[in-house]
Amino acid sequence: MSRIDPERDFIPARIAVLTVSDTRTPEDDRSGAALVERLEAAGHTLAERRILPDARAGIAEQLRRWIAAPEVDVVITTGGTGLTGRDVTVEAHRDVYEKEIEAFGTIFALVSWQKIGTSAVQSRATGGVAGGTYLFALPGSPSACRDAWDEILGPQLDYRHRPCNFVEILPRLDEHRRRK
Repeated sequence: MSRIDPERDFIPARIAVLTVSDTRTPEDDRSGAALVERLEAAGHTLAERRILPDARAGIAEQLRRWIAAPEVDVVITTGGTGLTGRDVTVEAHRDVYEKEIEAFGTIFALVSWQKIGTSAVQSRATGGVAGGTYLFALPGSPSACRDAWDEILGPQLDYRHRPCNFVEILPRLDEHRRRK
């Protein structure tokens, strides 16, 4: 079972948070605020926080900017993961992924199912890797963001978490680019 290894020191990640919404403002973005609160409480660094409308090209462009930024290790988006015509965040993520972390969506669905039952089928959370950066798309509800952080991202973004964690392999995500 997983555990925290007291022999290891915590290594903070630099995390960008993007809220995808046509209506949210910095003042009423509760989901983005929940993520920022949790990542900072855990000891991570907020690299940047933005709000963008539900537009696939704009979301993908912002993801690419953060992927190219050396000061960003992880990008977490919230919103736009549902089933309506305006929900395009998952597609924007998949436009930029080099590798998808399939188990992230599966485990998130399990966590959601335990909290909200069959309504979990309407969420399309996803995770992936591009350019040495982790990318995660979460639903737009504050409770979904809290659940994703508390049950999956918080532990996986903690270097002390055993038997394995995302921080431990972060330096190797783009090793294929460095080979000669």
